[in-house]
Amino acid sequence: MVLIVAKSASTKSSAKGTLEVTNLSEQHQQNIELMEHHLHDEAFIKARDKVEKKKLKQEHKDREKEIKQAAKEGELDAKRKPHLFVLDFVGSIDAKEVTNLREEITAILACAREGDEVLVRLESGGGMVHGYGLAASQLDRIKSANIPLTIAVDKVAASGGYMMACVADKIVSAPFAIVGSIGVIAQLPNFNKLLKKNDIEFEQLTAGEYKRTLTMFGENTDKAREKFKQELEETHVLFKDFIAQRRLILSLIKLQQASIGMAHKPRPWLIDEVKTSDDIVVDACKDKTVLAVHYVQKKKLTDRLGKSAADAADGLLMKWVQRGQRPII
Repeated sequence: MVLIVAKSASTKSSAKGTLEVTNLSEQHQQNIELMEHHLHDEAFIKARDKVEKKKLKQEHKDREKEIKQAAKEGELDAKRKPHLFVLDFVGSIDAKEVTNLREEITAILACAREGDEVLVRLESGGGMVHGYGLAASQLDRIKSANIPLTIAVDKVAASGGYMMACVADKIVSAPFAIVGSIGVIAQLPNFNKLLKKNDIEFEQLTAGEYKRTLTMFGENTDKAREKFKQELEETHVLFKDFIAQRRLILSLIKLQQASIGMAHKPRPWLIDEVKTSDDIVVDACKDKTVLAVHYVQKKKLTDRLGKSAADAADGLLMKWVQRGQRPII
């Protein structure tokens, strides 16, 4: 018996992660009730609650009749209240968050029905091409299932982040959010002169003319630089084609102009509407059940401590970088 329990506990703890679902509609209603409790006196609240209780009782009774009738006719799905599934994607350089995104999307696609929609609250300044290419492909799964997809940008969706946003049926952005930056960049230091100065030899063996173009420790040639630049241009062309296919309003000329922009400026080819994600969620609560879906990976204590230290260092570095690159208001 002890072995069985131990085995069960071990199996349970080895799970990669869990899916967490939060009913944002209920949270919104609870917040309203809490505020009203402080706005009105006890007599008013008591009378109002009595009326609300009677109203809800009648609505529940009518709903039961409606469901029973739909069950007889075999049309239960048609009577199901529509849902808005809310996902959050805060992207890093390598877009490692796509690991959680794919699980969340898979769960939604397994239960979504006609009338349901998906909202992704996106925040990313871009990163590695293959990482954000995969993230965009995950969002394409939602489109392939004919589920309306909205991307909300409250802060930034630049470069790879904007590539993800372009998959959506609709891009909504806060007034001062940064969007666009349709370009490709690659940079790396070269320590070859430093190695030579310290009499350190570096050897690199390759098979194939362009197995390696630029290197951090070897001596880079003009031919290698030209090849690397060619690869960047090819990636840029693919990037622009991807966006042009999904944002039909964008012409190649406008693509060249979409280096970077803010939503409050009149650039209809970058976004569709100026609005915050909070406005979208609150509006949806009126006629939909709004559910926030998050896939949470289980982490060991050592991993959590290491991540906390890394996040603190990243945050400090980003503050210094942003102070030098962005105006402070």
